[in-house]
Amino acid sequence: MVEPWLARLDAEWLDAVERVERAGQAHPWSRVQLMGALTDVQGSVWGIGEGQRAESGLRGFAVLSRQPFDAELQAITVTPQARRRGLAARLMTALLDEAKEWGSERLLLEVRASNLAALALYRRVGFGDDGVRRGYYPPPAGRGTGAREDALLLSYPLTGHSR
Repeated sequence: MVEPWLARLDAEWLDAVERVERAGQAHPWSRVQLMGALTDVQGSVWGIGEGQRAESGLRGFAVLSRQPFDAELQAITVTPQARRRGLAARLMTALLDEAKEWGSERLLLEVRASNLAALALYRRVGFGDDGVRRGYYPPPAGRGTGAREDALLLSYPLTGHSR
């Protein structure tokens, strides 16, 4: 197995990020939203890949936003073919390190209540519960016009905490 690479991404990675987003998300961000994340001076986009450090090797990415006191994980995805290899966990390590460098007090995120794989990752890392947004997400793709889904609000303390 090839050792994964990790890098901050910029606007030149837009096509690759969009490809990963469309492959990995039922409700993908638009190209405009992705470009906004890649060029946001108050945030960063981290990518993880296998093989050459090129667009064809990108397997996942995460979007981190800097807030006044906290950092927020706005998105994280890995292509379906590359899941269960620890790539998302490596991305989380990079995000936590960067949020600490920013001086953020916490890393915040929200996740679909049904996203058990993501919840397991966040729990392993040490995220705790902060609350619930009832009916926040549209029904998952393929479930027709069912009920909206809750978002779980989680946080990870960055001050006075070591991994």
